[in-house]
Amino acid sequence: MKIYNTITREKEEFVPLNSPHVLYYNCGPTVYDYFHIGNARNFVVADTIRRYLEYRGFKVRFIQNLTDIDDKIIKKAKEEGITAKEVAEKYTAVYFEQTGKLGIRTADMHPKATENIPQMHALIKTLIEKGHAYVVDGDVYFSVRSFPSYGSLSGKNIEDLQEGARVDVDERKKDPLDFALWKAAKPGEPAWESPWGPGRPGWHIECSAMSIAHLGESIDIHSGATDLIFPHHENERAQSEAATGKPFVKYWLHNGFLNINNQKMSKSLGNFFTINQVLERYDPLSVKFFLLSAHYRHPLDYTEENMATAQSASRRILNALETVDKLIKINAVQENSTGLSAPEFAREKWVNFRRVFEDAMDDDFNTAKALSVLHDIVSEIHETRKAVSNAPQDAALLDALKLYRNLLLELLGILGLDPTLASGKVDFNDKIIGELMQILIDIRKLARAKKDFIIADEIRNRLNNISITLEDHPQGTIWKHKK
Repeated sequence: MKIYNTITREKEEFVPLNSPHVLYYNCGPTVYDYFHIGNARNFVVADTIRRYLEYRGFKVRFIQNLTDIDDKIIKKAKEEGITAKEVAEKYTAVYFEQTGKLGIRTADMHPKATENIPQMHALIKTLIEKGHAYVVDGDVYFSVRSFPSYGSLSGKNIEDLQEGARVDVDERKKDPLDFALWKAAKPGEPAWESPWGPGRPGWHIECSAMSIAHLGESIDIHSGATDLIFPHHENERAQSEAATGKPFVKYWLHNGFLNINNQKMSKSLGNFFTINQVLERYDPLSVKFFLLSAHYRHPLDYTEENMATAQSASRRILNALETVDKLIKINAVQENSTGLSAPEFAREKWVNFRRVFEDAMDDDFNTAKALSVLHDIVSEIHETRKAVSNAPQDAALLDALKLYRNLLLELLGILGLDPTLASGKVDFNDKIIGELMQILIDIRKLARAKKDFIIADEIRNRLNNISITLEDHPQGTIWKHKK
């Protein structure tokens, strides 16, 4: 398995620090508003990587923080006339509600910044003692030039950064590049006691303290969106390694931007869609298909056309699964069938599909290629379905169909694409609807047996008018909803 490492700018063999254990930290949300579809890309990508690592046999400890104190939260509190804590609690609940709709698993732990203040104090004290930080009027700053490799992660030259930092600089800092570890209290803002007086933590120290506290001083993977490389992750790396004297992260992973019609999506530009706005128009399965349709490091363009393509792709897979399930049911194939009686050609294709899928995911989690394998399996399902229709009593062919079905479901699960995510509006697999449809199918069958084709055709046509199609096979009739 190879992973592209941002700090080395090349793909590297994935060798965990203590295999098979993997320590994984992903930068979570700042809980001050509904997150947008661009934020969702990071959460979906991290969830998919975690799932695949587990599939490959690694024991992943996955931590994703919640930034529940920040300038944006304080600003939002003033706008809504509530406390910063109330804002954070409100949008933390929103975050879990929306990620739940997307089928994103919760982390092993979601530490909150406000619950890790003592750990931040300890880390800052260490940095001061080692000469990497200094105190000015209750503020504490990290001395960037005390860390020689500053800029290595982002590829930025410290002298160029120095020139760009000379505008509107705080004269109290020793260097314009120095950043805040602790901010002295301001009137009307939340504050915590500290060795340097009341105040609150800087953004960067929060993630370092929580990662070290809950995963240790050195971890395997740290991920986030590309815009976090600088300054957030660069500063995280500097303060963490300066404090511990150990490498902070072995593999840095960053997903590309999500664009709106080829322009970067961002709240500051106002060209964004919140996840709840997107989910009002598209079901969660289609949204996840879209977010995984490009390699995670590449930019992805949010357009109506691309969303329609993703929706069509997810529907094609759902229709294939629905067809297989109904064919299996009317042929009374046992659900616990292993597929071992499937023809040799089917077992060979099964092995090949899995190999190609794993090769794609092993190559820096290439979900775009992995999704193409799912579509190849669907094509094979349709071909095998035709063979079953011509030879309904062929148990080997039916087992081949079941073999492909099980593989498709397994690979969907590895990518976090649970088919039930598509049932956001009407569940056409509901037991009552299924039984009513079977009654109509039986009546139509009787009409055809009596050569009353007017009634039989009327049933088909009326169902078609409400987007339900009937497929006649030698072994029986199945129905499908045209989603």
